[in-house]
Amino acid sequence: MVRVPITGIGVIAPDAVGVDAFRALLASGGTAVHDVDRFDTTGLSAHQAALVRDFKPRDYIAPMKMRRMNGLSRFAVAAAKLAIQDCGGSLPPETGVAIGTAFGPVQTSVEYMHEYIEKGPSLAPPQLFAESVANAPGSHIAIEWGLRGFNVTITQRESSALAAAMYAATQLVKGTMSSALIGGVEEANEMLFSVLDRIGALAHDEHAGLTLGEGSAMLVANAGTRRPYGWLSGFGIARDATAPISDWGTDADRVIAAMNAALRDAELENVDAIFASANGSPRGDDVEQRAIAKRFGGIEIVKTKQIFGEYAAGGALQIVAALLALDEGRYDHVLVSSLSAGGGIVCAVLSREDA
Repeated sequence: MVRVPITGIGVIAPDAVGVDAFRALLASGGTAVHDVDRFDTTGLSAHQAALVRDFKPRDYIAPMKMRRMNGLSRFAVAAAKLAIQDCGGSLPPETGVAIGTAFGPVQTSVEYMHEYIEKGPSLAPPQLFAESVANAPGSHIAIEWGLRGFNVTITQRESSALAAAMYAATQLVKGTMSSALIGGVEEANEMLFSVLDRIGALAHDEHAGLTLGEGSAMLVANAGTRRPYGWLSGFGIARDATAPISDWGTDADRVIAAMNAALRDAELENVDAIFASANGSPRGDDVEQRAIAKRFGGIEIVKTKQIFGEYAAGGALQIVAALLALDEGRYDHVLVSSLSAGGGIVCAVLSREDA
């Protein structure tokens, strides 16, 4: 694959707003996972999440525009603004937008249904309905900057952001568009947290599991004047048919197939490190670890989701962490791995140089 440069990064993350703050969070060795104080977790098993704090959307979005956006859209638009500023230039009108989100605007849907039931369909707020679809953040981004290229929102659970990056990179390599905004966005809320807790997906006490995270990360691809942080150089996908609909599978060879496909696409035999999907889920972590050991042996493994949680924001922040490591000269090539419940597997190779 022709390598695609990433020249701008925008981050709205737990405990880190902006790419410099995010870089500092990674360097600190700390975590953004804390006790939940946004809603009551009494009666639940899990009580921790990686939540965005100290984010002021009015610093990034005009008040009248902000009124028409839910929390999910505010995260994404703010991250896009930071990414565009970071790239050192403006985006051409034909720029495409590709965003991943695992669950989309759950909170808005809850609020809309509450109004619908309480007041009836004629009095339910239409602005809530407009924001109750998963592609609302991407639409707001396109409207804000007048972008007329492709506008795609991918919902592939944990792999949503990496799948969006793969779609955008493919279109850029084909020449369909010259540039793109790529990223992921997720919003934590009481409904989502309680459902994940009750199905046993979340970590608590001695129980292994994932940690819910939120926020957004957006990347500018092939636009601006900044020196690239790194390059998207290869992608691979596969499906583990042994996976049930709501859990991970056991077929390590299918994970290896996706990893090998990404390496072939990048025209490489190996990488320096793996930025692993590892999110604390026992089945998912086990099948990935077995795949890495079988394919790469004792390679360095970087686990980022213990810092800022899981789902589409976590997937996009995983890509950002890999790009920052390349930018700092720590590696020449890395593989980013993402496994999703239900059997989806997406892998990407990121490189420090164009060739």
